[in-house]
Amino acid sequence: MAITTCVFDAYGTLFDVASAARRAAEEPGRAALAEVWPQLAEDWRRKQLEYSWLRAVAGTYVSFWQVTKDGLDWAMEAAGLDDPELRERLLALYWELQAYREVPKMLAQLKAKGLSTAILSNGNPDMLDGAVDSAVIGDWLDAVLSVESVGIFKPAQSVYDLVGARFGCAPDEVLFVSSNGWDAAHAAAYGFQTAWVNRAGAPMDRLPGKPHHVLSDLTTLPELV
Repeated sequence: MAITTCVFDAYGTLFDVASAARRAAEEPGRAALAEVWPQLAEDWRRKQLEYSWLRAVAGTYVSFWQVTKDGLDWAMEAAGLDDPELRERLLALYWELQAYREVPKMLAQLKAKGLSTAILSNGNPDMLDGAVDSAVIGDWLDAVLSVESVGIFKPAQSVYDLVGARFGCAPDEVLFVSSNGWDAAHAAAYGFQTAWVNRAGAPMDRLPGKPHHVLSDLTTLPELV
């Protein structure tokens, strides 16, 4: 069946999650952060994801914003950074994450082909609205879908169900795009066509599903539809 709908994970796929730490490290007076920001950004993202999985398994859902703050607190402690002002600055910048450079053109090309486009994210709605507005990509999105409406994080099946409920499409009419190999794999097992944006050249995850496409970035995505 032909693809009618392209759905994107947000963080790490459309938005560069390392940009908050990188931008803060470039500010005057941030010498301590400048020395460790790549590791802090990596730890922050890793703990953010780990906490979402653990909370999904344990049935202890909180907003993704809370998970994001908890992950940052762990990462800052691991880096030896005890700086409340820096913490608030990093959290503020997370609402203004930079989109990857190819994102606006890619979304415009998909819309020119007549496809529906959406975000499907663990992020809560106000976080996602902030990122979409900051990146100025809202005109190319038909919907921004959040797990908050079902109260559990990806890769729970009820999250992927949100796409069909919103667009009335069958799973095999959807191209789901994620930079997380585990997300692309579970979405493939669900029945979506999937593309894994493997920017880091990581190995394939050993999971029941397997992404249909592996890309180094989003530039060539419109060619898949």
